Amino acid sequence: MMTDARGKPDGITPSQTVGPFFAYALTPGGRYAFEVLAGDDLTVPGVAGEAVQVSGRVLDGEGKPVADAFLEIWQADGAGRYPDGSGPGNTGFRGFGRAETRDEGRFAFRTVKPGPVAGPDGSAQAPHICIGLFARGVLRRLYTRIYFPEDAQAHGKDPVLALVPADRRGTLIARTAGPGAYTFDIVLNGADETVFFEA
Repeated sequence: MMTDARGKPDGITPSQTVGPFFAYALTPGGRYAFEVLAGDDLTVPGVAGEAVQVSGRVLDGEGKPVADAFLEIWQADGAGRYPDGSGPGNTGFRGFGRAETRDEGRFAFRTVKPGPVAGPDGSAQAPHICIGLFARGVLRRLYTRIYFPEDAQAHGKDPVLALVPADRRGTLIARTAGPGAYTFDIVLNGADETVFFEA
């Protein structure tokens, strides 16, 4: 909040727009003569897990597409192993990817369905993918998760999902769109807002 010369409030500090985001070295997708550092295809030969595609849209509170958002995902492989040096390696699987939204706010990742991982108290977390999202007008990165519909029994024991009110958990669960395909829309605000977590 801004103050005047007397130190009294003089209105609200204007918000700052985040972006535009530059694709250079972020999600080049063949548009530049450089190797992709982190793209939207996380699959590598021999990786543990079932290959899946997760696609969706980023929408604002009015249901309008956000065509210039930037997403990062972080996940375990199909055996529940993160590629962070804490366990046995996995054929070069990075577990990290980036994608930008395009027309109609669409994004897609090709990856493997992750296995369950240990929670903060040692209990098992249901298979999930972590998402970080940047977009215009979003001053702090938003964090959410994608869970899978066929793991409903594991959802009931997941310590992170337990923190979310029961009537809001559906915003974190992808929908089946065919064999090995899921859809997951991220709604930034409004009545259908996706649940976001503190970092």
